[in-house]
Amino acid sequence: MRSYIVHMPIDGKPIKGRGAAVQVANRFLKHSYGIVHWEGIDEVEEEDRRTKYVVEHPRTIVNKVNSPDLPMGFSMNPYQGCEHGCAYCYARPTHEYWGYGAGLDFERVIIVKRNAPDVLRRTFMDRKWAPAPIMFSGNTDCYQPVERKEGITRAMLAVCLEFRQPVAMITKNALILRDLDLLSEMASMGLATVAISLTTLNEDLRRVMEPRTSSAANRVRAIAELTKAGVPVMVMTAPIIPALNEHEIPALLQAAADAGALGAGYTIVRTNGAVKPVFDNWAHEHFPDRAAKVIAQVSAMHGGSMNDSTYGRRMRGEGEFASTVRQLFKVTHRRVFAGRSIPPLRTDLFTRPQEGQLDLFA
Repeated sequence: MRSYIVHMPIDGKPIKGRGAAVQVANRFLKHSYGIVHWEGIDEVEEEDRRTKYVVEHPRTIVNKVNSPDLPMGFSMNPYQGCEHGCAYCYARPTHEYWGYGAGLDFERVIIVKRNAPDVLRRTFMDRKWAPAPIMFSGNTDCYQPVERKEGITRAMLAVCLEFRQPVAMITKNALILRDLDLLSEMASMGLATVAISLTTLNEDLRRVMEPRTSSAANRVRAIAELTKAGVPVMVMTAPIIPALNEHEIPALLQAAADAGALGAGYTIVRTNGAVKPVFDNWAHEHFPDRAAKVIAQVSAMHGGSMNDSTYGRRMRGEGEFASTVRQLFKVTHRRVFAGRSIPPLRTDLFTRPQEGQLDLFA
C-alpha cells in the first residue's frame, strides 16, 4: 500500500475557503515541501495562500476517454486544478503529473490553457477528426472562478458553434449562464446539453464540502434559466457520501425536476489515490462525530478499499448501503422525471469552414 506524507498548514488549522487542509506528497517526486510540525523551534514565514495561475500551451486539447463508466468518448479541459476545492474530487491525483500535490496545490495552483481555442480549431480542421460528442470538462470544472476572467471556455464554445460540434457541459457553477447565448443557439440545433452537479441543498454542508462553488439555490436557478432558454439539462447528484448527503436524494431530484431538468444521474464517492488522505483529513476536521462512520461505509461500498478502481463498481459501489442508495434514487427518479429524457446530440451537422473564412474568426 502506498503511504503519503501529509503536511499541515503552519497553524495546524483548516484553511478557510479551501477543501483540503493538507499538502499531500507527490508520488512522482523524491522531495516535497511543507510544514511538518507547526510548533518547531525555528520561525517559519507564513506560506502564501493565494491562488496562483500558471499558463500552459498544450499541443492537444481533445482527449480520448477510455472508460466504460463514462458516456462520452472524448473530453477537453481548459484548466487543470480546480479552485472549487471539493475534498472528494477524483481529479486531484492528475495534478501530480504536472509536478504539484493533490492536496492544497490542486485548488490553489491552476494551470490555464490560453491557447486551447486555437488548438481546438486546428483539431476540427484536421481531416482526421470524425465528429463525436465531447465532454466539457471531463476532469476539472470549466466554469471555475478563473473562467470569469480568462473566458477560455466561452472561446472554445464559440469554436464548437462555428464548426457545429456537439458538446456536453458539466459544472457546479452558475457562471455557465454567462454563455446562455451560445448554448441556446447550439441547443436549438441539437448540439448542446448541460449537466449541473447538485450535491446538497444544505448550505452549511455545501460551504465545507464544495467551498468555492455556487450555492444550491443558484444552481437550481441555472437549471431553470437554461431550461427556459431551450437547453436540455440534467443533474448529477454526485457524489453521494454516506452519513452526509444520501438522505437528500429525493429532495435534490425533486428540486431539479421542478426547475425543468429532464433527468438525473449519481455516483458514490470514491477516494482514488491521493484523494484518500485529503478526504480522511477533511472528514475528521469537519465532522469529527461521524468521520469514522463515513470512512467505514465508503470503504464497505468499494469492496473494503476506499481506493477502488474497478470499472462498474467504482462509480456505483456494492453492498447493502449502495443497494439502498440505488433503490432510493431509482424510485425517486421514476416518479419525478416520468416522461422526460435527454435528447441525443447530433453529429451530422459538423462542418469545416473554407480556408479563406478562417480569418473572420481569428
